[in-house]
Amino acid sequence: MIKVLIVDDSAVARELIEHVLAQDPEIEIAGSVKDGTEALEFLERYRPDVVTMDVQMPGMDGFETTRRIMSQYPLPVVIVTAMLDPKADSAIFRTLEAGALVILQKPPAVDHPDYRRAAAELLQTVRLMSEVKVVRRLVRQTAGKKVAAAEREKAAAVQVVAIGASTGGPVVVQTILASLPGDFPIPLLVVQHMADGFIAGFAEWLDNSCRIRVKLGEQGERPLAATAYVAPGGMEMGVDQAGRIELKPGAAGQSLCPSVSYLFHNVAKRFGKNSVGIILSGMGADGAEGLKAMRERGAVTVAQDEESSVIFGMPAVAIRLRAALHVLPPEGIVSLLQTVAKRG
Repeated sequence: MIKVLIVDDSAVARELIEHVLAQDPEIEIAGSVKDGTEALEFLERYRPDVVTMDVQMPGMDGFETTRRIMSQYPLPVVIVTAMLDPKADSAIFRTLEAGALVILQKPPAVDHPDYRRAAAELLQTVRLMSEVKVVRRLVRQTAGKKVAAAEREKAAAVQVVAIGASTGGPVVVQTILASLPGDFPIPLLVVQHMADGFIAGFAEWLDNSCRIRVKLGEQGERPLAATAYVAPGGMEMGVDQAGRIELKPGAAGQSLCPSVSYLFHNVAKRFGKNSVGIILSGMGADGAEGLKAMRERGAVTVAQDEESSVIFGMPAVAIRLRAALHVLPPEGIVSLLQTVAKRG
């Protein structure tokens, strides 16, 4: 059984989340509390497998509660919130800095047309997060491993860096981008799978924590150095023949949009050996085939290593396909980017 603690100041929200989780016979509601103080008191006595938590709560908010949980009782924390106010987005993403793994929108009422989709996403996430082993790790001083040694001694100058991530990826993306200098000479294109409504706040959070500029990609703009462009929700992002950002809606029924593989295939075609592709933590296989296409065109390709990945899905598939030239932890990825930036 997967035991879940629900933390939300709204009794209605707690009941709705309980209703959703009760649909899975393998999930048991271990507890339901109204604030962070009660959550910590509960965790002194019981140890659930997953905690779902709102952000804005009276007294101890979601950020402080998450910080204390990760310090005292490391557990997978899933943020389930209705907050879509851009002014409040920073509070949401601070919970990721504190150790939360995923941000989801609260499911709407049962009679709402989006209820089934949101409920299925919450159930899938709780099941997946219950398998994540949350521990405090010291940053490893390692360059990772190289899959094909000495393959690229005479590498070409890099014109673009493409990054794709899903579950567990936001904090790694932030770690990588925040480590780059303000004069980083290469534009970056980023696809991050995220619940609808949060991607603009994600880009703003990154921009506020990085020396480079971070913004949502816009149709027709030319990618500039020291700038990271995040694909807007529901739009595929690539670069057209004129070297400008190209956005287009995903195909009907497409489950993931924006798609990491779309970005990687586009970059492989437009930039070939003059590019870097990086696939980070995430479930599924999105991006693996695209990364392979980049490597086949001569690009530098990287997969996040298993130890540092919250979900070793997308990187694992990429490694299995021999799409990744390097397998690195986040600090190793930063070192690699600093190296390729010096090639001019």
